[in-house]
Amino acid sequence: MLEVGPRDGLQNEARALSPEDRIAFITRSVDAGLRRIEAVSFVHPKRVPQMAGAEEVMAGVPRREGVSYSGLVLNRRGLDRALAAGVDEVNVVVVASDTFCTRNQGCTTAEALDAWDGIAAAAADAGVPAGMTIAAAFGCPFEGETPPERVAEIARRAHAAGAFEIALADTIGVGVPAQVRDLTRRTREAAPDTPLRFHFHNTRNTGYANALAAVDEGVTILDASTGGFGGCPFAPAATGNIATEDLLYALHRSGVTTGVDMETVAGTGIWLGELLGKPAPALLGRAGPF
Repeated sequence: MLEVGPRDGLQNEARALSPEDRIAFITRSVDAGLRRIEAVSFVHPKRVPQMAGAEEVMAGVPRREGVSYSGLVLNRRGLDRALAAGVDEVNVVVVASDTFCTRNQGCTTAEALDAWDGIAAAAADAGVPAGMTIAAAFGCPFEGETPPERVAEIARRAHAAGAFEIALADTIGVGVPAQVRDLTRRTREAAPDTPLRFHFHNTRNTGYANALAAVDEGVTILDASTGGFGGCPFAPAATGNIATEDLLYALHRSGVTTGVDMETVAGTGIWLGELLGKPAPALLGRAGPF
């Protein structure tokens, strides 16, 4: 499991948390047993002010055996910052539609792929693994359906440049389990032997069904955000990621061992909601014990 709350969970919130609060969030997550955490984003603070202070956050995170911190980068400048800050892995986003990619990154998908090639090579030279997240893999808020063939072609490009992992992101939460199964097959054909990760949002209440469908397909890495916070500043009406505590509930009840303490994560979600001045989406409508 990859905890994306410190990055994707916070980037769309009206209230920006201080680096100290973000370090506390990450520390709580590590204490709960989470071992892969997307800690920061190396984007320009004018674009996403909630992610300012990435270097401060990385300087303060707990360095414990077996814990890996990921940083999101979109260009070579972001990579240079990430390497200097000491990230353990680099996550590069390439949006599958040109319209969304231009709004999100100021370039077309083809231009983002060219940037990816350079970032992947430079990261390899520095001894830091680079993975690609294919955003809007299930659908785009501006162009509609994303052709699965386009996702497969982007995955081929990721594989050719040596991606250590490929993530398929349902950025706006339009996907269904049938798409999960189809894209899993296509991506594995396009990028053989490259580990596959999925990133789901719960906009239409299909996120958890999609996650379990991915598990049924043999996927072992899923993104989730504590409390269910999240969204994209450049996608209209983007809603939160699937909640880490709710995904843990589904996985544990299905017999999957994660090594993560669900109750501790749930407590962090409540704490995080207090910091953000709003209840955690994972708590809305819930009745009875966990």
